[in-house]
Amino acid sequence: MNSTTTLLNVVDVEATCWAGSTPPGAVSEIIEIGLTVVDLSARERIAKHRILVRPERSAVSPFCTELTGLTQAEVDSGITFAEACRLLATEHEAGVRPWASWGDYDRKQFLGQCRATGVEHPFSHVHTNAKLVFAEAYGLRRREGMAGALRIAGLPLEGRHHRGEDDAWNIAALVLDLEQRAAWHPTSC
Repeated sequence: MNSTTTLLNVVDVEATCWAGSTPPGAVSEIIEIGLTVVDLSARERIAKHRILVRPERSAVSPFCTELTGLTQAEVDSGITFAEACRLLATEHEAGVRPWASWGDYDRKQFLGQCRATGVEHPFSHVHTNAKLVFAEAYGLRRREGMAGALRIAGLPLEGRHHRGEDDAWNIAALVLDLEQRAAWHPTSC
């Protein structure tokens, strides 16, 4: 098996959000992409990345800062969404590696934002909803959030919850738990 087929990109995004309804003219946009590379053969997390993305049609609200820790000034130093997608494709082999996220939010956010901006979707068609696989593997009737799943698996929450780079790292730990249980199975979207 070559390195491309044993590596998995685990992705978690943070996007602009508000305590109430979306302000007029604003849309939810990705402001942080967390990516952890997992070597499934070696059963280890081998790299942790963070890409800050500058929003173009919305601003970071106080609620969003409280939730994620990200500020408008911080994301203003980020790159455009188009540049982030190119970086994912070139530096992280997003188009050829399978990828996973916790739930389907991240996949849908990328698809919607790519469609709205005319940017080519950077990821391969092999996406796994790790939340669904976890619920099946643990025989859960209700799908747990990432923090709850970590508790169930007996794993620590490392870093700050709702920070893309830390959430991707923690989701990768859950993927490795599933791999250890022989319950990890990639799917296509």
